[in-house]
Amino acid sequence: MPATGPRPLRADARRNRERLLEAAVRAFAQEGPDATLDAIAKDAGVGIGTLYRHFPTREALVEAAYRNELARLCDAAPELLRTLPPDEAARAWMDRFIEYMAAKQHMGEALRAVIASGGNPFAESRARLVTAIETLLQAGAATGTLRSDADPMAVLTSLSGVSLAAGEPDRRDRARGSLDLLVDGLRYRP
Repeated sequence: MPATGPRPLRADARRNRERLLEAAVRAFAQEGPDATLDAIAKDAGVGIGTLYRHFPTREALVEAAYRNELARLCDAAPELLRTLPPDEAARAWMDRFIEYMAAKQHMGEALRAVIASGGNPFAESRARLVTAIETLLQAGAATGTLRSDADPMAVLTSLSGVSLAAGEPDRRDRARGSLDLLVDGLRYRP
């Protein structure tokens, strides 16, 4: 008899889960670990029982919200490449990276609580981010718009530095200028 995995979620359950994750990111970013699960459920338009069915603990919700944001960012690379030239896709993805890092920074206290309870929300982060950057760089190299010798880890390190320097929303315009400079350095020049 074939092994069966967990049943896929019904469409309404999937929507509820997504709304819960979006509400959790907002709540933990604004209130840190003091965000109440009742408020998150209410913001998502569901009852507390629905929240607990999807996420049996606060830590499970925080970790899932973080991983969901990471997946959204990493999954955006091939999506952007379908609609933009590779150099423009890379630049658009970098904007999303800055927003992801800001959300991660604002969720810091809640994420530290997950780590203190034995979880590791960051276990796959670096590998997933490097893979997304590799996807963008390889597409750019294939079209001759981006250098073929760019190291994805060096790009990730540069992006992390820009995001730390950007910090608060009022300084994000400076980050955009730094990202433009980074992409310009990645452009192929014969």
